[in-house]
Amino acid sequence: MESKPICLIIGAGDYIGAAIAKRFAKGGFHVVLGRRRGDLLAPLIAKIEAAGGTAQGFTWDARKEETAKEMFAHVENVIGPIEICIFNVGGNVKFPILETTERVFRKVWEMCAYGAFLSGREAAKYMVTRQKGSIFFTGATASVRGSSGFAAFASGKFALRGLAQSMARELGPKNIHVAHLVIDAGVDTEFVRDRLRQAGKDPDELQPDTLMNPDSIAETYWYLHQQRRDGWTHELDIRPHAETW
Repeated sequence: MESKPICLIIGAGDYIGAAIAKRFAKGGFHVVLGRRRGDLLAPLIAKIEAAGGTAQGFTWDARKEETAKEMFAHVENVIGPIEICIFNVGGNVKFPILETTERVFRKVWEMCAYGAFLSGREAAKYMVTRQKGSIFFTGATASVRGSSGFAAFASGKFALRGLAQSMARELGPKNIHVAHLVIDAGVDTEFVRDRLRQAGKDPDELQPDTLMNPDSIAETYWYLHQQRRDGWTHELDIRPHAETW
């Protein structure tokens, strides 16, 4: 089994997930990565290994209960005990309510809330026996404020926030740190840049640090995991200096 502490990231995409993975690998963790298309993880794993870290990746659909059970068991029994589990699955879509189909609403809910429940439950199953661990969830502005066109996304993120609150109250006394990170900003990803262009804005003309660097999110997660248990943060919101709120 792996001798380093294990950081499991579910939803290890190209931006936020990748930044978190590199930060925890730099901090001495063996990083286990999961995303729906596991074949896309190879470049990230190569970068981590080139920097002296260790990582491995898996195809992982967080919306499937059997996948959650099987993959958590595999990590725990074959790779090593999970010290920190970060659920970073997205689901940000914009549709007017009259154009929001049942399929869209259900899929976003599965990604934001149901998948988080499955991952959080399975992580807790192993951590409770050790009386130790961290379970962190990536939230968004939509976790605390619904906006026009984001009925599906806000509903899923509101549910995620409620899940995190309930888990924090239940698992905190068992020495498991549960935290919910509200990212109240546009993150500097190609997805966000495309949306800005569609809205008639040039992302390259924004004032510096208007969009959030994924590395800043990674540093926040690193900070949360370093907290002493007499001063745990359950919910933290972060935003760039130029963000209006």
